[in-house]
This record gives sequence, structure tokens and C-alpha cells, in this order.
Amino acid sequence: MKKLIEGFFHYFFLLKELVKRGIVLKYRRSYLGIIWSLLEPLLTMIVLTIIFGTLLGRGGKDYPVYILSGRLLYSFFSQGTTNALKSIRANSGMIKKVYIPKYLYPLSGVLFNYVIFLISLIVLVVVGLVLGVRPTVYIFQVFVPLIILFLLTFGIGMILSTIGVFFRDMEYLWSVATMLIMYASAIFYYPETILESNTGWILRFNPLFAVISNFRSAIFGEPMDLNYTFYSLGFAIVSLIIGIVLFYKKQDKFILHI
Repeated sequence: MKKLIEGFFHYFFLLKELVKRGIVLKYRRSYLGIIWSLLEPLLTMIVLTIIFGTLLGRGGKDYPVYILSGRLLYSFFSQGTTNALKSIRANSGMIKKVYIPKYLYPLSGVLFNYVIFLISLIVLVVVGLVLGVRPTVYIFQVFVPLIILFLLTFGIGMILSTIGVFFRDMEYLWSVATMLIMYASAIFYYPETILESNTGWILRFNPLFAVISNFRSAIFGEPMDLNYTFYSLGFAIVSLIIGIVLFYKKQDKFILHI
């Protein structure tokens, strides 16, 4: 463990450069650049509010905040895990030429998306203030789901990055899986009725739903659900441990498959 920590700090500068490169490449051909990270969730929120809030008559005045909060967290999870999944193959040229701890690639893929995600939260703050969603003392809870979300995304990302080296079709399967996760995360609808139905277990066993639910509680001035907190944290830690162990056991064989 000590050797791992020392190695991390030794390559910390390189990690920062990989994160910077990820952000630059993401917006390389965009005229708006990083500003798009603010506009995209705002435009998506407007479209979803029109469809689900106006046309289908769901939600109230704060419904756009409800949608936006779920959409932002889901987008980070989806993009972070997808980038981690592709990270080893995407950096195959560098891996073949120089020695760099390979875990830096999936980690940087998650980190640069996390930076963009944190910047995009500015939109949520502005929309919340405009619509009268005022912060309460419970807003300090928001750091708990944000930390769990990062751990969960990195843990799943490490697992996917390992599998993706040996099983290329994982990219296509994960794109389908993330769509299913989106619908099981209650981003567009209120989950109360579903939780009471026979299909409620789908939401209850989705750790991302638990994270989003606690994040919304902090935003709307409600105490977090401790069951959701412990479940999502436990799931994140287990996935992180599995991801790290699996990655380190298989990383020496990456060079044969990339």
C-alpha cells in the first residue's frame, strides 16, 4: 500500500496532464469549449421539462431542478465509466512506448469528467435560485453523495477497463446497460409509486438511484436516507476493491491484446 501511494504521488503531475488532455480533447472541435458543459445540461433540462412536465403534466414549479439534478449525476456516471472502459485501448500507443502505471488511464478518464461535472453544477445552482429552491442546512449533505458517486464511477470504470481490453464488445453492451440504468434511476419521474409496486426492487437495488435520491434530498432540504447512503457506499467500495484487484491481476496481459 505504501508503495502504491508513493507511486501515485510520483506520477501525480502526469495524471494532471492526462486530465487536462481529456478536457481539451472533449471540446477540441467545439467553438463554445468548456461553456458547452453549462449549456448542454441546461438545454437538456428544458427539453425534458417540456416533454415530461408540460406535455405530460408532471411535476411542479421545481420540476426542472428535479430533472437537472438527476440528469447531471447520471451523465457523469455514464460518461466517466464509458471513458474508463475505452481508456486502455485509447492509450495503447503510449502504453507500448513508455512505462506509466496503467491505472492512471481509467482514473484520468473518470477525473476529467468529474471536473466537467462539478463545473456543470453551476447550472443547477442558478436554476435552483431562479425557481426559488433555496439552500437549507441539509445542503452540506451534498458532499456525501458526490464522493460516493465518484467512488462508484471509478470502481465500475476499473472493472470495465479491464474487461474491455479482452472483450471488445463490452463497449456496445455497456451503452445498452447505461440506458437501462438511466431508466432505473428515476431521472424523469417521481419514484414513489414504483417503489411501492412489484417492480420497485429494480430501483432499490440500483446504487445510482440511491446516490441521486440522496443528492436531491440535500438540494430540496431533506435529510438523507441512511439506508440509501450505506447501500450505495458499500456497493461503491466493493466495486472499487473488485476493480482494483481485477485490474492489477490482468494488467500485465494488456499489451498482448491492445
